[in-house]
Amino acid sequence: MIDPAIGAVLAGAFALLFVSAALHKLRSLQRFAEVFRAYRLLPDGVARLAWLVPALELTVGVGLLARSSRAGASAAGAALLVAYTAAIAINLQRGRRDLACGCGGPLERRPIAAWMVWRNLLLAGLLAAMLLRWSARPMAAADAVTIGRGPQSPHSYI
Repeated sequence: MIDPAIGAVLAGAFALLFVSAALHKLRSLQRFAEVFRAYRLLPDGVARLAWLVPALELTVGVGLLARSSRAGASAAGAALLVAYTAAIAINLQRGRRDLACGCGGPLERRPIAAWMVWRNLLLAGLLAAMLLRWSARPMAAADAVTIGRGPQSPHSYI
């Protein structure tokens, strides 16, 4: 069972992750399409549908914010993360370590690495955990502090 304050922090953090990832890709859809095709996992005709990736990410991000769509968005987000994991793992297995991961902004060229596989699996597991039943306990004032402070940038503690 998930505590509602922790669930709200997770939903908010993942919504931010997916929406920002979508916006990065949409900012330079042409560049993302090139990165998408470079993975060589789909035929060129299907690879032309690269725009669906940020569309799905945006849908997941927004869906995580509403209670009525949170379960579906969590499942879809976990599935996307598992798909990203598989794409990276397959290309690492092929020895293609020079590929851009496609996870940063349009001008960022971070090469794929094994740690990304583990990171994505961990994130997919956290999203899948959001499918568990949430506690029905009422939220209290202390929960607002938990949710408001949520995941912070390391720079906010300096």
